Amino acid sequence: MKPGIHPAYHSVLFIDTATGAEWITRSTLTSREKREVDGEEISVVRLEISSHSHPFWTGKMRELDADGKIDRFRRRYGSVKKAEDS
Repeated sequence: MKPGIHPAYHSVLFIDTATGAEWITRSTLTSREKREVDGEEISVVRLEISSHSHPFWTGKMRELDADGKIDRFRRRYGSVKKAEDS
C-alpha cells in the first residue's frame, strides 16, 4: 500500500437507533461521540436502519401508507375481475 493516501481504519461501535442493537467492527468512519469498550476508546456511529431493523432482513414486512394511496388503489383495482371469453 502506498503510504499517506489511505484513511485511518479502526474499530467503530455501530448502534441501530431503531432497535438498540450494538456491534463493533472496523471502519474508516469516525464521530465525535466516543465510548470506552474493553479499555479502548471507540467512535460511536448511530444508524437509523440496519439489518437488525430493516423489514427485508427481519422478515416483518409492513406497508407504510400515510396518504391512503394503497387503500385507494385496492378500492379502484382490487375488485376488477378478469373478463371471461364467451
